[in-house]
Amino acid sequence: MRELFPLLLQGTLVTIQIAALGTLLAIAMAFVATAAKLAPWAPVRWFGNVYVEVFRGTSLLVQLFWFFFVLPLPPFRIELTPFTVAIVGLGLHYGAYGSEILRGALRSVPGGQFEAAVALNMSAFARMRRIILPQAMINALPPATNLMIELLKGTSLVSLITLSDLTFRARQLDEATFKTAEIFCLTLVIYFVLAQLLVALMRHFERRASHGIIAHTSRQITQKAAS
Repeated sequence: MRELFPLLLQGTLVTIQIAALGTLLAIAMAFVATAAKLAPWAPVRWFGNVYVEVFRGTSLLVQLFWFFFVLPLPPFRIELTPFTVAIVGLGLHYGAYGSEILRGALRSVPGGQFEAAVALNMSAFARMRRIILPQAMINALPPATNLMIELLKGTSLVSLITLSDLTFRARQLDEATFKTAEIFCLTLVIYFVLAQLLVALMRHFERRASHGIIAHTSRQITQKAAS
């Protein structure tokens, strides 16, 4: 096991990189898609709905294959490295789910908060930035944590597009050593540890954000009322 672990660790580092960059892209796409779906212009709302339904309603594996095998063909002729395909595929796929989480969180903010912001003559942008979005983020963090764990586990599929992640390394070592039980048990442990570290990090962030955002929102309303 001492000989196998360093090799699996190399794949683990690739998995962490893909998960981190894919999460950043997913967060960005979730905000973009949510803004598009809530936009006052019908074509923009249509674009947001199409993006969410397509990527949420199709298989992640097929999407990765499409980016990796189809895009280089005519008429697209767009060649992406396996690493880029992994990040783009995971980010776009889980960003669609994240958009629905964010949209639900925005709707969960009590209507009285919106009405108070309107009564204080806040602009639409100020209402969203200072009052609605901070409170929505508190409600979005728990389901977002689950989605990040799903993204982490989803990185195992990138081994099928020749990327040397943790799962790819495990399969290589299994074929070379035939120590199937030892290798895949260790692989399970590594995925579990990564998931638990992510959960601990997000819970810590959630606790701090809950106290900080509530205090910030109350201060913003008080300052606006005083002015």
